[in-house]
Amino acid sequence: MAYRILHISDIHTGPPFQQAVADALVRQAHALQADLVVISGDFVQRADFVAQWEAACRFREALPGPQLVVPGNHDVPLYNLPLRLVNGLGRYRRYISADLSPVFTLPGLVVAGAVTAQGWTFDSGWLARRQAAALRRTLRSYGPEVYKIVVWHHPVMNPPGVLKNRAMRGAKQAIRLLDECDVDMLLCGHIHVNYVGTTLDIVRDLGRGTIVCHSGTTTSKRGYGRERGKNSCNLIEVGAQTVTVNPLIFNPLVGRFEHTAAHVFPRRVVAPQPSLASAAPKLQTSS
Repeated sequence: MAYRILHISDIHTGPPFQQAVADALVRQAHALQADLVVISGDFVQRADFVAQWEAACRFREALPGPQLVVPGNHDVPLYNLPLRLVNGLGRYRRYISADLSPVFTLPGLVVAGAVTAQGWTFDSGWLARRQAAALRRTLRSYGPEVYKIVVWHHPVMNPPGVLKNRAMRGAKQAIRLLDECDVDMLLCGHIHVNYVGTTLDIVRDLGRGTIVCHSGTTTSKRGYGRERGKNSCNLIEVGAQTVTVNPLIFNPLVGRFEHTAAHVFPRRVVAPQPSLASAAPKLQTSS
């Protein structure tokens, strides 16, 4: 088993969107032939404007499939307060995806998405109880031999150098949920800077910890901190023994995203399970 996942985020169609970078990404994504393309939210700059949704829809359709997508806080209207509160993700459902709890599976791999963008907040987000319950149901149906990845928009921790706290509300509870469900990796965005870390840096008494993988803004001018003016994404390679996260930065001189580093993690060892024949009592039948 060896799979490749292209993780992009924070598209921001509208004034910050860079069409040339987006076109280069589409070409490169088709050449990579990844097993899955993940987009972790913020498709538009302002969800109030239909033209931005139409552009986001075209961009998504230009990318290869299969895809797993989740919304971000910019995908909720800002100026239209009634729509924001009553049907905040209505346009996301119409133009991007009606599925707010998407699940993608391959043998030995499950990727589950959730929503952290709520209609009554402007920037921060949190995992609602319904979303947490859906994740539990999905992830508990897979054994420890399956590599589990969760996707949502808001981060559970701040990358180094980010002075303002941009972590989601209830971050520690979300981290414990990931640990409870034996999640191997979390993919997110929102901060507009690439980062790879682990939840053990935040909560020390976890049973196993979860790799945290941020994508910067992949196609907009809104890069933050060390990625100001830059665009980034991640290529994740899930192998039988190791998992590698390859951050990619767009190089305008060559018109493509290029490798900048490689973060290699060993796959967790799964203890062999006793066979039913040797460990389970034999079923008694009667005629």
